[in-house]
Order: sequence, then structure tokens, then C-alpha cells
Amino acid sequence: MEKKVIVGIGELLWDVFPDRKVAGGAPANFACHAMQLGCHGYAVSAVGQDALGAELLAELQEKDLSLCVEQVPYPTGTVQVTLDGAGVPQYEICEGVAWDNIPFTERLEQLARRTQVACFGSLAQRGEVSRATINAFLDALPEDAIKVFDINLRQHFYSRELIETSLRRADILKINDDELAVLARLYQWEYKTEEEMCSFLREGYGLKMVVLTKGVCGSYVQADGVSSFLPTPHVAVVDTVGAGDSFTAGFVAGLLHGMDVREAHRLAVDVSAYVCTCQGGMPALSVELKKRIGD
Repeated sequence: MEKKVIVGIGELLWDVFPDRKVAGGAPANFACHAMQLGCHGYAVSAVGQDALGAELLAELQEKDLSLCVEQVPYPTGTVQVTLDGAGVPQYEICEGVAWDNIPFTERLEQLARRTQVACFGSLAQRGEVSRATINAFLDALPEDAIKVFDINLRQHFYSRELIETSLRRADILKINDDELAVLARLYQWEYKTEEEMCSFLREGYGLKMVVLTKGVCGSYVQADGVSSFLPTPHVAVVDTVGAGDSFTAGFVAGLLHGMDVREAHRLAVDVSAYVCTCQGGMPALSVELKKRIGD
């Protein structure tokens, strides 16, 4: 059986920790885990014509991740990452970098036309060039392709207009509790519960599903006729970088392999918990997790 093509489009960068640097960016994290879970995962982005860009491409190729990444005359993206005592990251994101300038090429258009799932966020839309490319890619998808908006709010790189435009283009919204609190302030939802806010977003923007992750407090999936809540497993957390991206990949891969919403939710929870026990956003998944897709 031919593998489903799943694309993460947007930022590609180095996460720079005090003692090391790790290949990262939500789209690449997402595509890497989708690839490990039986899909044909592609990362779409841009890197600079510099040593950091060449090193980043080489590292991703070692992971057997398919790439549609252009080299452009801007510096390769970097993010300074600090971890608190619980392993939760804080990010300082450089501006004016390669992934702000992803070109829409004929190669990228051809990839879009054979894509089953595309995952995009708000961060990579902060730059005009990449925002236009992301929208052109979404326009070129097959009519039945699934569009996942992993909202990924960072620093000041978003607006209500950008969020609403993206919501209208999406089939599935993936959001965490901190990001939902930001939307609550934007929409003045002082008295709404999390469930009510998710319902408003799903119904107001015609979404098929809303996926809410709440860190150690569990996760929630809302769809037509389905409401699924699962607690977060207790694990020894190394860091939570990429945990949300792996959750999204696990959920989407499960759905594509015929799981129902609750089964896909369980896979997503277990994949994300495992990633939290590892360093960086793209660790190798366990054999047991990979086998779940074939069960």
C-alpha cells in the first residue's frame, strides 16, 4: 500500500540550548513523527546559504525525512531555548531568517497536489513571503486533503486577523491551554469554559475537530458526536520540546490508518508522553509505538 503523504510547512531552524543545538521547528517535528508512524512525511521550509543551513539539511536527511526545502539568501533560523525546572521551554525567536522567505516553487506545487494532510501554523505566517507560500500550498491541495492548523502562538508573532483567516482554511485545529487562554483574551471569553470555547471555535469556523492539549492536565478532542478526554501519563520528563507536534502527528497518523477518534487520541497521548522522555523534538520513537499503527 502506498504511504499517505503528510506535509508540515513552515519554520525550520536550530533550537539552541545552553549546552547544545538541536534541529527543530514544528513542521519538521510533525513530519518526522508522521514518517515514523507509517506515513510519507515531508518538511517544507527554507534554510540559508550558510554552514548552519547545510548542517541542518544533513541532519534531517540522516533521519530519512523527505524534504522540500529551498536555500535562500537569508540566515538559517535559530531559536534560543531555555528550560524551566519542569523541562518546559521558553523561546527567543530570531526574525528576518530563511523560513520567513519560503518560495512557492513548481516542485512545491507538485507536492501539494499529492498531499493527503498538510499541517501549518501561525508562526511561519509572520513574514509576507512565507504567508503567501503557505496559502498557495493550501490552495493547491486536493479537495479531500485534510488541513490541520496547529496554531503555535509564539511571542508577538500573531494577530486576530491571521488566526481567523487560518481557522477558516482549516479542518482540524490543534491548540494548547496557554494558546486557548490567548484566544480567550482576544475574544473576551472571561466566563466561558474550555469546552465552550472549543465548541465555539469548531462551530463558528466550520472545523471538523478541535484538539486541546493541557500539559499534565490531559487532552481533549471534540468532533461531531464525539468528545474524548484522556489524562496525561506520568513520565520522567527530560524536556517537552516537540511534544505537541508529536501529539498532532500521532493523532493524524492514527486517523489516516483507520483508527477512530478515540483510538487516534490514545496513540497521540502515548507518542507525546514518550517524546517528553527524550531530548529534542525529533527523537526516534519506540518499536512498540511504531507497531501500534499496524495493529
